[in-house]
Amino acid sequence: MHARAGIAERMQEIGPRLLRDYMPEQHREFFPLLPSLLVGALDEAGQPWASVLAGPPGFVHSPDPRLLRVEARAQGDQVREGAPVGLLGLQAHTRRRNRMNGTVVDCDARGFSVRVGQSFGNCPKYIHARQAVYLPAAQVEDERVEQLVAFDAAALAQVVAADTFFIASAHPQAGRLDGTAPGVDVSHRGGPAGFVQVQGSGTLLVPDYVGNSFFNTLGNLQLESRCGLLFIDPRTGVRLQVSARAEVLWDGWNRDAFAGALRVLRLEAVAATRRAGGLPLQWGEEFP
Repeated sequence: MHARAGIAERMQEIGPRLLRDYMPEQHREFFPLLPSLLVGALDEAGQPWASVLAGPPGFVHSPDPRLLRVEARAQGDQVREGAPVGLLGLQAHTRRRNRMNGTVVDCDARGFSVRVGQSFGNCPKYIHARQAVYLPAAQVEDERVEQLVAFDAAALAQVVAADTFFIASAHPQAGRLDGTAPGVDVSHRGGPAGFVQVQGSGTLLVPDYVGNSFFNTLGNLQLESRCGLLFIDPRTGVRLQVSARAEVLWDGWNRDAFAGALRVLRLEAVAATRRAGGLPLQWGEEFP
């Protein structure tokens, strides 16, 4: 990916300085501020899924620079001891985001711990500034889960109205090798409302704008097309989790339809799960 984009030499110099196998103090102080955490993980078939966990600030904390503890239970069995995971801490109202990819080293009834494989920050571009607040349990409705074989009208409306979504991706050997790499990653994608375009009933087209050029997501997708998407409606808290297959389009796309894009990501939805209620978060209005 770097070679094709003409930045291989520059990224060989930058990468080792920005990708660490420990969390700097700034990151260790950042995660406990958050009421939510984005998680990328694999199911038993190797399909990546993106999900969100929530808790009172402090539910994510770092006992030491190479360990992150999450006091929340992940859905299903995707987060299990020895499994690779990708984590994203996002404080949207300050446009701060830090990522940590690693391996689950402890999993119990209260949550799980992750040993750092890669720790790095991201630029504030394309983050919509709306604050997430943790809600007490009395204000949270029970979760309602609905499996979708294909997008229905409500799912399509949520996708085309979105200005943000998250994507989990993985190296094809993630979870099958010892060590910290290759692994799983979860990334933020943002743009103006409507930046995700829908073709037919299940094909999504997403512009890839200029960013930090790590290509964590796009690099994974070159080798393993399966990915997991997460759309969160900030008005209602409804989450749409989508399993998809991806293709990076370097050429052959309508440049007038995606002003400013360098590439386009084509995502073919395979199945989706809609989750309403059960998430103790509330988002405020976006502000400049």
